[in-house]
Amino acid sequence: MKIFKVLLILICTLWGDPSAGADKNILFREDFKDLVHWEPLYFPKIKKHTSYTIASEGGRKYLQCASDGSASALIHKTSFNVYEYSRISWRWKVDNVYRKPNPREKSGDDYPIRVYVLFQYDPEKAGLAEKLKYAAAKALYGNYPPQSTLNYVWASREKEMGIIVSPYTDRSRMIVLERGPEKAGQWIDESANIIEDYKKAFHKPPPAVARIAVMNDSDDTGERSRSYLEFLEVFQ
Repeated sequence: MKIFKVLLILICTLWGDPSAGADKNILFREDFKDLVHWEPLYFPKIKKHTSYTIASEGGRKYLQCASDGSASALIHKTSFNVYEYSRISWRWKVDNVYRKPNPREKSGDDYPIRVYVLFQYDPEKAGLAEKLKYAAAKALYGNYPPQSTLNYVWASREKEMGIIVSPYTDRSRMIVLERGPEKAGQWIDESANIIEDYKKAFHKPPPAVARIAVMNDSDDTGERSRSYLEFLEVFQ
């Protein structure tokens, strides 16, 4: 019996829990064998972009995110209704955090990794002022910006916790899941309920349609970091 338990633990460690997802209605799961389901997301006025590549170790593949005074993201091509699929889970790791971050100031608004939800702007539900603002943004950049975003972050400072309003826009909220360097180098499992977290962050229900993105950014601090994502899934 003892040998069986050891073998079971070894299997789960190498291949993941064989029962994972058995009771879930999964919309999609990304194991990062390639990036065919992802596309780059660049930001205005930021010319240096973060590198996203597929790496492997011990037969496992994962996403490697490397920034060096840079910022850009990867966004999943699949849009989904958060009222039908409201939960996400993933496993991430960071090699290091930043020395001089300050998430409440533009000069320090960087995270070694974040998984975030971009909620689609719906002109049918917008007021006149908002319609004009978004129409101007679309004319300038070719697409509507998101209506709002919910960011799950690994903060660099130990004291960070709870929900932080982005210094760039009040339409973006940071939810601190991990913080500081103590767990650097360790794979950490995370999960979140999108609807519940949005209500906590914005005090109202979220827009229905959303997409998932991943980012490692260091353009504000000018530092560098390397982080990883082993899997990500969206489910009911």
